[in-house]
Amino acid sequence: MPEAKKLSKLFDVQLPELDAEAQARLKALKNSGTSVRDERFPSVNQAMHCWNRYNEWVLCLQNSSEKKCQAMRFTADKICPEVWTEDWDERREDGSFSGIGNRFDAAKH
Repeated sequence: MPEAKKLSKLFDVQLPELDAEAQARLKALKNSGTSVRDERFPSVNQAMHCWNRYNEWVLCLQNSSEKKCQAMRFTADKICPEVWTEDWDERREDGSFSGIGNRFDAAKH
């Protein structure tokens, strides 16, 4: 008598009788794995990327005109949540932004 087929080593649920098509699908599923890492589609938290892009834009503003830095701001706006960029813009205006190009008065801090 053939050995009963199991879904996996972890699950001991017995599989019902499968026709040829279902067996082929099950075999393909068992042999499938995860795809290799593709740098174009990172799967990590993007908060640091957002912070860096925003600060790169601020640095650009210090060294160039706002018109020349529009592409950098566009990139930051696409990556960052709007709430964050609005908050950072307000902090830059009132002098409390803690990123690159902050406007802290050295005498106060």
